[in-house]
Amino acid sequence: MKVLIVGSGGREHAIAWSVAKSPKVDKIYCAPGNAGIAEYAECVSIKAMEFEKLADFAVDKAIDLTIIGMDDPLVGGIVDVFEAKGLKVFGPRKNAAILEGSKAFSKDLMKKYNIPTAAYENFDDPAKAIEYIKAQGKFPVVLKADGLALGKGVLICKTLEEAEAGVKEIMEDKKFGSAGNTMVVEEFMTGREVSVLSFVDGKTIKTMTSAQDHKRAKDGDQGLNTGGMGTFSPSPFYTKEIDEFCQKAIYQPTVDAMAAEGRPFVGIIFFGLMLTEDGPKVLEYNARFGDPEAQVVLPRMKNDIIEVVEACVNGTLDRVDLQFEDNAAVCVILASEGYPVAYQKGVPMTGFENFKDKDGYYCFHAGTRRDGEQIVTNGGRVLGITALGKDLKEARKNAYEATEWISFANKYMRHDIGKAIDEA
Repeated sequence: MKVLIVGSGGREHAIAWSVAKSPKVDKIYCAPGNAGIAEYAECVSIKAMEFEKLADFAVDKAIDLTIIGMDDPLVGGIVDVFEAKGLKVFGPRKNAAILEGSKAFSKDLMKKYNIPTAAYENFDDPAKAIEYIKAQGKFPVVLKADGLALGKGVLICKTLEEAEAGVKEIMEDKKFGSAGNTMVVEEFMTGREVSVLSFVDGKTIKTMTSAQDHKRAKDGDQGLNTGGMGTFSPSPFYTKEIDEFCQKAIYQPTVDAMAAEGRPFVGIIFFGLMLTEDGPKVLEYNARFGDPEAQVVLPRMKNDIIEVVEACVNGTLDRVDLQFEDNAAVCVILASEGYPVAYQKGVPMTGFENFKDKDGYYCFHAGTRRDGEQIVTNGGRVLGITALGKDLKEARKNAYEATEWISFANKYMRHDIGKAIDEA
């Protein structure tokens, strides 16, 4: 088979690594890819939002299967463009990717189908939003830009003043662009956060092993929201009882709700959950693999990813026995100092040879490029250093040891990824 992967981050590197292990595949392309993905795939300089060019490339190269890694092209309708040309593609169509593309849509869907989530209201008028916040009088309160905002369009406001400033930032100053034309005002939930990714074929859902992301830039969950500074899998807080509840009350009902709305979902649904005192509730949905969750979940998956993906596209996922290793994985993001605000790119890096032939250690490239013979930084999140272990403590120790194998001038990381496992 020939496979095309669309995207350029750590998630796509983890997907490319998984695809390269499949005996069914003999050629991988990635558009646009990065310096790490180039080890497994031929990188093609077509941008992820150039749908027609990508589809023409897939036709020209007789690509058997395309895997869409990123949210923007999915929400923009890349799958519809590929299908119109008779191409096999993995990911939700535009009318199903709205599950991630519009927070207002997803909240309304959960309300309509009684899927547990935080109380909320949607607003397109900033004055009415502030009026509602005052009437509720409960703080903290959560404000969410409706559209895609690189994982950063969520504000937690502790006072009325902060909430008023937040409404202005999202809806008037348009800090997140048109994503803030509509805004969700949501009750603040407390509890453990857990991410559960799943494969879906439109009617059947098979969940992967659990994970937990760390969104804040600094140790102790301080600092600004980022795209994710590290993650671990499995979550010790995601028990068998919680899984049984979620399968019945959240996972299958979401798939059934999308089908009932005439938006059958084929691809990956990422469930962001909050384990509250009143039981698990949905924080958010994503319509693709998480980044950096993919970097800890895929190395633990026993199945051939191509077989699972084809079963989703063909509607035969019910025949797949999805299995994960009885181990653990931790991923620590090496970022550029100053991320997520301002940071230097083009900084040379060394030490990649330390990962060669090291079983259970992975260096997933997120923001890198080649500059001649040298690999240099090309983003805020640069690398995801992932390690396996028999349990979370061992995986964490291994991952932090491996972060020392790579050197670059403005290297920055959190030192407490997976610290919560000490409390489990």
